[in-house]
Amino acid sequence: MTWRPGLVALDVDGCLLEWVRGTDKSEEAIAPAVVDAVARVVRAGIPVVLASGRSPLGLVDVARLASLPSPGWLVGSNGAVVARFAPLEVVRATTFDARPAVAAVLERFPDAMVAVEEPGLDYRVNRLFPRGELSGGSVVTSPAELGVRPACRVMIRHPEGSSDALASLADELGLSSTDYVAQLSSWLDISPVGVNKAAALAYVAGQLGVRRDDVLAIGDGHNDIEMLQWAGRGVAMGQAVQEVHDAADASTGTVVEDGVAVELERWF
Repeated sequence: MTWRPGLVALDVDGCLLEWVRGTDKSEEAIAPAVVDAVARVVRAGIPVVLASGRSPLGLVDVARLASLPSPGWLVGSNGAVVARFAPLEVVRATTFDARPAVAAVLERFPDAMVAVEEPGLDYRVNRLFPRGELSGGSVVTSPAELGVRPACRVMIRHPEGSSDALASLADELGLSSTDYVAQLSSWLDISPVGVNKAAALAYVAGQLGVRRDDVLAIGDGHNDIEMLQWAGRGVAMGQAVQEVHDAADASTGTVVEDGVAVELERWF
C-alpha cells in the first residue's frame, strides 16, 4: 500500500451526508467520524474537492459543514460548473441554449416544474419547487423567459411521472446539444453533452498539478459513474446500486455506516 491519494473528490448526498429530499437544508449534518476523517486529509495537505449534482451555491454550506479550508475547489451541477470558494467564484461553466428543451417539456407536461440553472446564480423556475429540493435560491419566471440566458442545466420535476417516462421524453426531444440523466423517479436533468463530474475533476486536477492516477473519488449515484471510472481509485458507497459498484475499483460502507470515513482511514 505505497499509493496515497493526491486529491480526494467527494460526492455530497448519500456520501458526505444523508439527506432526504424535501427536508430543509438546515437539517443537514455530517457525521463526526466523517468530519474527523476529512480533517486528517486536510492536515496532510491533500486537497478535498466536493463533486456534486448540487449547484456551487448549494455546496458552499456543505464545505463549511465539512470544515474545508478556503480557497478551495467545487465541482457543481454534475460537472457543468467549476468554482472556487470562499467567496464563491465561477471559474469554468459549460452552458447551452435551454429554450428548446424547456418549450418541449412544458408542451408535453404542462404541469411539470422546471428549473433553469444559470452558472453561479439562483435558479429560474416556472413555479417554486418543494422546500429543500433545490440548493440555492429560486426566482419565479414566466415560461417564455426561462432559458433566455445561457444555462448550465435544466431540471424537470413531474410529480406523477416516472423515470422511464422522463427518459422517453429526453429521447423524443432529439436535441443534439443536450444529454440527460434520469436520477429520481420524478426528475430529469438536461445538460450539455459531455458534461460530467469526471471532465470537471480532470480540469481541477490539472490546475492543481495532480495526476489522474492519484485521485481518490467516492460516490453513490449514477451521476458518479464517470468520476469513479476516471479516478485512480473510485470507491462506491455501500448503498449504491450495482451499476455504480461495477464502475468502481472498490466499495465501502453505507452513508449511515460512515463509509467515507472508512475509506479515508485506509490512507490517512
